[in-house]
Amino acid sequence: MSIEERKQLIQPEHPKISIQRQCELIGLPRSSYYREGLAGKETSENLAFMRLIDKEYTDHPFYGTRKMCNVLRRKGYKINRKRVQRLMRKMGIQSISPKPNTSKPHPQHKVYPYLLRNFDVTRANQVWCTDITYIPIFGGFIYLTAVMDWHSRYVLSWELSITMDNEFCISSLERALRCHGTPYIFNTDQGSQYTSHEFIKVLKDNGIKISMDGKGRCLDNIFIERLWRSVKYEKIYVNEFQSVEQLRKSLKKYFIFYNNERPHQSFDGQTPAEIYYDKNQLRLAG
Repeated sequence: MSIEERKQLIQPEHPKISIQRQCELIGLPRSSYYREGLAGKETSENLAFMRLIDKEYTDHPFYGTRKMCNVLRRKGYKINRKRVQRLMRKMGIQSISPKPNTSKPHPQHKVYPYLLRNFDVTRANQVWCTDITYIPIFGGFIYLTAVMDWHSRYVLSWELSITMDNEFCISSLERALRCHGTPYIFNTDQGSQYTSHEFIKVLKDNGIKISMDGKGRCLDNIFIERLWRSVKYEKIYVNEFQSVEQLRKSLKKYFIFYNNERPHQSFDGQTPAEIYYDKNQLRLAG
């Protein structure tokens, strides 16, 4: 059986068997599945709505489903709130405005306190953070995660996935640890990917203190939110990616540019790499 035929056997939303386990059972390398797959199946109309929602949310992350629906209607699109709710849920986004009973982690997962309030971050590898964002491509969409150094805004690692499971988040974390050492604190939101036993175990095994954003507090992880805005306006929205592989190659070039060439106003024009490595001992990271 060919790789393409085996890919067709994978059920991304299977309630009991993870994608990793399905790949093992049919002898398909997990990397091969994620390299060409797309996240879920949607009509062309829904994909168009998701692109619109993504742009609006990038500019206005405080928009809930009601406000998002109203904005799209005012722009002439025929869409109801129920549809907006479903699409935003699939995209993994919601309003950052505080509200009760939202952003619940898995009920069996522990939530850790936020450690960075009034915490003075003064050096690289003191605090790392991570997040997931939705990326539209031709014919579908995919998810992007990244691990960033809080002090320098340096992107330490990143991964693409067709599902919002914890596996690609763990892969990105482990790559950052292999390549860049160990941070003192690691900060995430309260999503089930980050409260999962597997993700927490990697942090604990490396002696890393765990910090999690408060519910509805986007400012708790503001630097990676700014990264997503830069990625989308400087790379995603100005291009039409025809495949996951094309997106992957483009993002690789972009993150090299972002780390090593793109000056940050908050650093008086220095780049994240110059801050992360110290500009007097700069090592370019590919």
